[in-house]
Order: sequence, then C-alpha cells, then structure tokens
Amino acid sequence: MTANFVSRELGYEMSGGWGQGDHATREWFRPTGTFRGRFEALLDEMVRLGFEAIDLWNAHLDPGWATDAHITQARDALHARGLRVASLAGGLGDSRQRLEATCRVAVALGAGVLAGGTPLLADDRAFLVRTLERHELVFGIENHPERTPAEMLAQIGDGAGGTIGTTVDTGWYGTQDYDAARAIDELAPHVVSVHLKDVRHAGMPHEACRYGQGIVALRPCVEALRRNGYTGMISVEHEPENFDPSEDVRANCEMLGAWLADPPR
Repeated sequence: MTANFVSRELGYEMSGGWGQGDHATREWFRPTGTFRGRFEALLDEMVRLGFEAIDLWNAHLDPGWATDAHITQARDALHARGLRVASLAGGLGDSRQRLEATCRVAVALGAGVLAGGTPLLADDRAFLVRTLERHELVFGIENHPERTPAEMLAQIGDGAGGTIGTTVDTGWYGTQDYDAARAIDELAPHVVSVHLKDVRHAGMPHEACRYGQGIVALRPCVEALRRNGYTGMISVEHEPENFDPSEDVRANCEMLGAWLADPPR
C-alpha cells in the first residue's frame, strides 16, 4: 500500500495528522516535470520491499490533477518494474466529475477495485452504480467510523449487481474493538479487498504497528479469508506518522506470505 508512506514527504514529522500528509504528498507528485522520477522512486521502494502488486493511494496520482502525461508515465514505470496495480485507494470524491476522473485513472492502470469512501453512495447512488458498471469497476466501501459489519451491510445494501462491496480494514475494526476475523466471516460475500493492519490498542488515536505488536489477531483474519474462499487482494497496511515504516512493512509482508503458505487450519 503506497499510503504507508503518507508522512514521507514531511520527513516523517507529521504533526498535523493525515490531512497534512495527504496534502504534502499530492503537491510533491503533482508537477509534470518531476513526476516521473518521483513516481519511479516510489515504485523502486515497493520492489525493494518485495512486492509485485500495489494498492495505489490516489495522492500519488491524484485524479484531480492527473494529465494524460502523468498517467502514461505512471503506466510505463509500473510496466518496466513488472508491478500490477490491484486497487486504487482513497476517497472517490463528492462529485460526479471527481468520480469519473477516479475511474479514468483506475481503468488506465488496470486497477479493478476502488477502495475508500464517497458521499455519492448515499447522495447519488444510481449514478455511482451506473459509472462503476460502465467502467467495469467494483467499489469497496472501507470501514473507518463504522463500529460493526452490520453498519457496512446497511451501506452495501443489495450490492447493486456486484458493483458495491466492502474493503475490510482490520485495523479499524481493532480500533472499534470489534473482532476483525468475525467481521470477515460476517461480510464474506461482499469482501472485495482487504487492508491488513494491526493497531496498538482499541479506541483513538488510531495507531498502526508492526504485525504481532498490536491487538488485532491477523492470522485468524487470514484464515477467515481462506475459509470463505476469498482470492482477492490483501494489502499490507502500516501508516505511522513519525517514522519510516519500510522495514516493518517488509516484515509484515514476510509474515503474511508465511501464513498464506501454511496449510489451512
């Protein structure tokens, strides 16, 4: 997950919260003259850490400013490194124009899943569904403030013919003090992507950590995914505000790989 580096452009001194890192990242990657080199450096880090696919945070290629040149350079850089974009993560926006722009980037990069949130789900659902269908994309609503799977199911509704499901953020279920593996079982038919994250404690602040150092039982989460026949993306998520997460992310990836390689329990 490229959003793991939310605080990188601030020198890992993100005292102003997520919005500060989001803004700094979008502005760092925006200039067309420097985009290629900066995007390639980001991808090189992903390769160095052992990944072959990424969940691309839209701050690194903002649909609001992404030109054809940005998109072509991003696609070429991904292809040169053999990296696949499994999903595009972040807000889908609060307007029809922003949604269309987000879909344009996703389709251009071959990302089949949009993971995040949008007020259009409640305010303009019919247009949201039509747009997803036209672009052959799936929207996975990501849980953050929602305390239970029941709240997610209420938003998913009928799933609009398979265009709407959920992106399970295990860390946020931990923050909400809800068993993440149980949430996966309860949401299984609707899970379209997974952000696998550990957190240090229930309740705010939401503080991610290396796998095994927090309160979320992640191996049971992986077992729940396997038990329910899930074959989609599992994104390694860890977004600290004040240090480089690279080595933690590498360790997390290795742990996940070992869990997936073991016979199902």
